[in-house]
Amino acid sequence: MGYPFSSVRSGYSFLILFSCLLFTSPVDSSALRPKSDNNCSALNHFHDYKSKCAYLKSIDPCASQGFIDYLSFLYCNFDGFPLLGQSLLFLWLLVLFYVLGHTASEYFCSSLESLSKLLTLSPTVAGVTLLSLGNGAPDLFASLVSFMGESKGTYDVGLNTVVGGSSFVTCVVVGIISVSLHRRRVRIERSAFIRDVCFFCAAVGSLALILVYGKINLWGALGFCSLYAVYVVFVYLSWRFGGESCEFDVESVHKRGGSLGEPILEQRDDLDEDVVVVVVDDGRCYWKLVVWVITLPLYLPRRLTIPVVSEERWSKPIAVASVTFAPVLLSFLWNWKRNPTSFEAGVVYITGCSVGIVLGVVAGATTKKSHPPKKWLLPWLVGGFVMSMTWSYISAQELVALLTSLGYIFGVSPSILGLTVLAWGNSIGDLITNVTMALHDGDEGAQVAVSGCYAGPIFNTLFALGVSLVGCAWEIYPSSIVIKTDPRVLESLGFLVIGLVWSFLVLFSNRMRLGAVMGIGLLVIYLASLSIRIVQTVGDSH
Repeated sequence: MGYPFSSVRSGYSFLILFSCLLFTSPVDSSALRPKSDNNCSALNHFHDYKSKCAYLKSIDPCASQGFIDYLSFLYCNFDGFPLLGQSLLFLWLLVLFYVLGHTASEYFCSSLESLSKLLTLSPTVAGVTLLSLGNGAPDLFASLVSFMGESKGTYDVGLNTVVGGSSFVTCVVVGIISVSLHRRRVRIERSAFIRDVCFFCAAVGSLALILVYGKINLWGALGFCSLYAVYVVFVYLSWRFGGESCEFDVESVHKRGGSLGEPILEQRDDLDEDVVVVVVDDGRCYWKLVVWVITLPLYLPRRLTIPVVSEERWSKPIAVASVTFAPVLLSFLWNWKRNPTSFEAGVVYITGCSVGIVLGVVAGATTKKSHPPKKWLLPWLVGGFVMSMTWSYISAQELVALLTSLGYIFGVSPSILGLTVLAWGNSIGDLITNVTMALHDGDEGAQVAVSGCYAGPIFNTLFALGVSLVGCAWEIYPSSIVIKTDPRVLESLGFLVIGLVWSFLVLFSNRMRLGAVMGIGLLVIYLASLSIRIVQTVGDSH
């Protein structure tokens, strides 16, 4: 749920919805139901890998909406070495988490930052739009894939991911910060805390109403998503007329340190100069070389397809290559389900290659080696925005597909994996950066960290889920989306509200000072909620 966005500006909200709809498949039904157990459930009746492989070959893929059919990969290739196959899947899970987070921080957030500089709008509005978008990008894409992906049957994964991430951040992260700072007795600003908690309660209540009612149409989805616009306006007005400092409001919407945004190895300048340089630092040259070799296959394809025009990362050869290969990648993604020898696929490939060559020639003729382009900067930034969004969506799509497959492999509900594994993976940035900021940046850092723990979940609940619902409802308008009511999601929302109420009551009774009582209480609430869900899941499996 949180990855760094180094500075604060403002941006093009309509590009987000347009690009999201561009890379998703249409919903062909008026119902969004968890994927039925029609085919995959039969795997439980087989007890060896060979029989499971034979069964999977006889049916259409039942749990894959990505590029890899993970069930077939495991059962058809690792009959004699099941532990090795499972270990490879878990290793790939870590790789996907890294790619999603790194793409969001290094490319997606960088594009948003450059757009915000170009638009030069209010820093407060920028803080609650682009900054939150950058930090919430992993959750946004996971939600989009779950609701609007090819199988359209994993929306419970996205829903539980957002709910689980919100609970983790508002209970665990805030709890750890409160316990860690109980001796300093840091005071939290009353007005900002009330604003964020009240809006978050309204967001949770609205989501609960949707789940209880069981369906929502396009106008309802737009209304739910527009609640975030109301929040943005309220933040701006509170800064403009309420006397809150501009710096506080901007940073309170999820400020991030720069360390998490850096790649594992400082390889960008090396690649941009077409020279591989490994810096010797205290005898660690060998290990840096190993890490560089491992991360190169993950780094290079994105670097060669995402246009980057920042001063510190500018390289004309890489820039020309990125605008040339980007249309080729898009044409491949457009055709990946089609017969590669068909006429339609050939037309798409030829068009993508032709557009790429033209853009490469134009970029080579209009840019200089010494610095990034100064004119016609908007097309470059939009291109970087779209391509970083494409890579983020690809990563999220594979991540959801893998988690769904792991659920079938180990007999665990994919929704509980979304509530735990995916939510924790997306929220680890919040835990590290917010706690570090609170401990080392004084009272102001603690204030920023706590406020960010509420502003981020507000964005993910209202905007990430809202955009997903709007996209689904748009495809079936004027029909309504039918969402199966899951009492366990409502239970999780109830515990989330209990955590918010506990924070509200303890802070006010303690004169807005963070303390151990508040922190321990939040941790107990989260553990209770998680334990109940795990016990329920184990009970279902038996």
